[in-house]
Amino acid sequence: MADELFTRCPGCKTIFRVTEPQLALRQGQVRCGHCRTVFNGRDELIALDPPALDESDEAQDELAAGPPTVTLRSAHALDPPPPASTAPTTVQPSLADGRPIAVHEYENRFAWAARKPRSRWWKVVGAIAIPVLVVALALQAVLHFRDALAAHFPRSKPALTALCTVLGCKIEALRNVGELSIEASDLREDPAHKGLLILSATIRNRAAVPIGYPHLELTLTDASDQVVVRRALAPADYVSGATQIAAGIPPNGEVPVRLFIDASATTQAGYRLYLFFP
Repeated sequence: MADELFTRCPGCKTIFRVTEPQLALRQGQVRCGHCRTVFNGRDELIALDPPALDESDEAQDELAAGPPTVTLRSAHALDPPPPASTAPTTVQPSLADGRPIAVHEYENRFAWAARKPRSRWWKVVGAIAIPVLVVALALQAVLHFRDALAAHFPRSKPALTALCTVLGCKIEALRNVGELSIEASDLREDPAHKGLLILSATIRNRAAVPIGYPHLELTLTDASDQVVVRRALAPADYVSGATQIAAGIPPNGEVPVRLFIDASATTQAGYRLYLFFP
């Protein structure tokens, strides 16, 4: 192109292809996109086609000796320098060859904007908030698993009881229906009272820790195994009055069940018995 010019950075010797309108933006002032040196693009214009040399001229200029062996870059790599009101760029000699190079943090050279350091206030808040959150999380975990902790670590029960006294909670036996089983059950008519049924069963705790007393679900069915009536029984309905229900079923212990059920208004042929915790 006829209006195409070439300028060379005095810092890193990189050559840029430019045009006169680009140089006119800031009176010729540009910044090297490679080493960030600010220079006058017009003062550093060069010709890539060298002129004919005079053999009698012993002092040959570097530009007259031929095109420099450097990378040719587009003018898009040139940045316009900061406005005149901006403080001038601080420069210092390069340790490699002594050329003036603009000081620029390497880790921020490709960032859109430099990160601002956090204020001391946020550091203080973080130093206080993090331990508080850790303690709150640990306290929440202790409260959530308090029954399991008291069952598996009996020595912790007094402390957990004291904590619940303050927070308004209570320690109960574990509610794990998977550790319970019905060892035997039977439903028969009471020979002494017509329409009265007698339910007998044995509930066994297979765990090594106490397990809470479960609820019983008794379902009476007809000859087609269709539900006739269903009833849920709480622990207080099937254990004796002297039993400490809150203590749970002892480890590897058994609980006998014996209930009298009025079935005078129904006709049933079978039954089903389940354990559950509400």
